[in-house]
Amino acid sequence: MYLSALQLDHYRNYDQVALEFSPDTNVLIGENAQGKTNLLEAIYVLALARSHRTNNDRELIQWDSEFAKITGQVQRTVGQVPLELVLSHKGKKAKVNHLEQAKLSQYIGQLNVVLFAPEDLNIVKGSPAVRRRFIDMEFGQMSAKYLYNISQYKAILKQRNQYLKQLQRHQAKDLVYLGVLSDQLAAYGAEVTVARYQFLQQMEKWAQKLHQEITKGREKLTFRYQTQLDSEQLSQDSETLYQSFQKLYEQQQGREIEQGTSLVGPHRDDVQFIVNDKDVQSFGSQGQQRTTALSVKLAEIDLMKEQTGEYPVLLLDDVLSELDDLRQTHLLKTFQNKVQTFLTTTSLENVKKDIIATPKVFNVTDGLVVTETTAAQTD
Repeated sequence: MYLSALQLDHYRNYDQVALEFSPDTNVLIGENAQGKTNLLEAIYVLALARSHRTNNDRELIQWDSEFAKITGQVQRTVGQVPLELVLSHKGKKAKVNHLEQAKLSQYIGQLNVVLFAPEDLNIVKGSPAVRRRFIDMEFGQMSAKYLYNISQYKAILKQRNQYLKQLQRHQAKDLVYLGVLSDQLAAYGAEVTVARYQFLQQMEKWAQKLHQEITKGREKLTFRYQTQLDSEQLSQDSETLYQSFQKLYEQQQGREIEQGTSLVGPHRDDVQFIVNDKDVQSFGSQGQQRTTALSVKLAEIDLMKEQTGEYPVLLLDDVLSELDDLRQTHLLKTFQNKVQTFLTTTSLENVKKDIIATPKVFNVTDGLVVTETTAAQTD
């Protein structure tokens, strides 16, 4: 899978720009705040219908414009797939093969991307919420069923929390209705938990291999999925987990009403990264944390290939400056001749020419994108 062409209309600092890409390595070069990351973000938004930088779609629409449009041509084994995403004050409209999709869940997965930016080091060092978001975004690309289940779970969770607050304030007293919401949350929570556990097992296999290669066999990386369920329960089917969640909700009902929030479910889960039997989040060196983050991100590439049959597009946003020579070399060798890659940098000197011999270079200056043969003015 690769993105052969991209067109932006009224997106961030781009009034209009049309670009054609190499199926191998594309380097976006320029000083900071010129629009390199905006281009990378646009590819991410085209894939996932949301930004990794903001939850406010209005920020993606050019100032004084009513809408922003991203159009892309995706080359897949099944042939060319045109994608179009329009963002406006009224919401999002997504098209695949020029046909509007009724649900975004039907759109997501047409273009798979893996993004690695400096802030992704927070996968290891950040809060459990950062790791849960990482899991949901990446697994959602690979499985429409997971994307649907996690979306339903979050919608019911919001509804249940609102009702728990009403019970807490004595503005409601219908425990039967709470039981209905608990039952729905348990059903979707069980599906989400089973899928996460299976995905993490598969990702661990790839991350473990990469981590051993980077550390020359000195370190072993393992994942530990932390939930409110017993570890033995995680390997059971969703029906059994559903019953386990039901019991937990019954046990915690009093505390949940008292606190006005849901205390049980995958919205409180976490992933622990263990290196040589040591929790790398709490006790690992900065080098171990960076190697773990790199291994986890690169494992996504092989996992997506395993799950979807095609390699994703890799987006590297100024990440080389954050890695030492050893990790840089391993990163570049991992994707070379394997996946289409977009790489932002302030200088070509940061790109190892002995590994990436012939990248397609785009110079980005204040919304002006220039290739060796093409100039696209956006103002």
